Amino acid sequence: MKREELGKNIYDVAHITGEFLLRSGKISNEYFDKYKFESLPHLLEPISEHMKLLIPDGTEILAGLEMGGIPLSSAISLKTGLPSIFVRKKAKEYGTRKLAEGSDFSGKNICVVEDVVTTGGQIIESVNELRKLGAEVDSVMCVIVREPKAFDNLATAGLKLLPLFTMEDLKELA
Repeated sequence: MKREELGKNIYDVAHITGEFLLRSGKISNEYFDKYKFESLPHLLEPISEHMKLLIPDGTEILAGLEMGGIPLSSAISLKTGLPSIFVRKKAKEYGTRKLAEGSDFSGKNICVVEDVVTTGGQIIESVNELRKLGAEVDSVMCVIVREPKAFDNLATAGLKLLPLFTMEDLKELA
């Protein structure tokens, strides 16, 4: 599926209107329900096909952030052969008490995978925790960037944001 057709399909399936409280604390009258496009194989497959082209050279592991980044990183992993880890918002308090599940990532170059980015706040928190555990992280891929300031916020944290689409892209394609 061509990128333009994919963007239109994502918009058609996932764009909803109403009143929504965002993680950033802002109220929005529109929302992209990421689970609508991540749960549909006919969209997840071409999303992963296009996102694999965004992976920076030298990436050794994909890191899917809870919860939306996990299906994306898994799908991209299947396309590329790169291993994937699954990163919680905070380490579980029982069992292995791990922040991230999967292969060993200490000392490895990791590319974080996320679905929708508004300000990047949770990404920065998760990356800081991964870095404390020895991960080398300098890039984040996502399907949609809601707000342009996410680029600056992530850059301040030493991260390059690599989106498949911006919100403006999707609106134009719709």
